[in-house]
Amino acid sequence: MDLRKLKTLIDLVSESNVSELEITEAEGKVRIVKGGGSIIQHYTQAVPMAAPAMAAPMAAPEVAVQAPQPAQTGHAVKSPMVGTFYRSASPGAKSFVELGDEVKEGQTLCIIEAMKILNEIESDKSGVVRKILVDNGQAVEYGQPLFIIE
Repeated sequence: MDLRKLKTLIDLVSESNVSELEITEAEGKVRIVKGGGSIIQHYTQAVPMAAPAMAAPMAAPEVAVQAPQPAQTGHAVKSPMVGTFYRSASPGAKSFVELGDEVKEGQTLCIIEAMKILNEIESDKSGVVRKILVDNGQAVEYGQPLFIIE
């Protein structure tokens, strides 16, 4: 299976409600499992068989039940773009804000690097930083909550 086809399959799984996909072709077998925000791929070579095998009936897929998330209080500062989240201006530098810090509207909270450009993300509300929802160096999506300010 070529890389473009594999990439297309991964994209399809990540953008759909499908949690697992397994495809067998002459070259081998590909299994893509989506879980916890990441996609895990397994690739194994197919073993040639002398006689065709009977297809076994498929078992019903397991459904993972998640506990309901408690409602978050306060104002969520969301990412205005896709990129990489950084809490400080450079590695080893002091973070722009910490938990419990009081911030003013327009104050820099973090940096999101997108296409080699560092974009300062400012607070759109004054208040106290109650939660930092993203780890340093983590990829973020458009509209993803970054901070909770009360």
